[in-house]
Amino acid sequence: MKPQDILLLLKLISLDDVTWKQKYVAEALGMSQSEVSESVARSKYSGLLDPKDKKVMKLAFTDFLQFGLKYVFPQKPGPVVRGIPTSHSASPLKEQIESSENYVWSSGKGMLRGHSIMPLYSSVPEAALKDNVLH
Repeated sequence: MKPQDILLLLKLISLDDVTWKQKYVAEALGMSQSEVSESVARSKYSGLLDPKDKKVMKLAFTDFLQFGLKYVFPQKPGPVVRGIPTSHSASPLKEQIESSENYVWSSGKGMLRGHSIMPLYSSVPEAALKDNVLH
């Protein structure tokens, strides 16, 4: 697994359309078509994407996100910067979790100050700004 695989699978879930095209997904995520193709192959191999079609195996992916992600791609909050909200600082979690600490992906386009979190993939903040469901 690579970090962009998580981004791709989340995008596919946000699309909720098994007829998605690689070119559209690549453009929406700021990835090349070859990166999308390689990510699809890895995701099928790992059992997170149905090997016969373009459907995310949601139960397996949810298990991975809940129990495995923090071990495969660990995060440590960085210095306070301006950026785009993430984690419990972004909806819908911000409505459910009360915290005095904000977490952000560092970005000049963001309006919230908080501890910086490295995005899983470099294009994540831009992709999140384009797609509220993905964010």
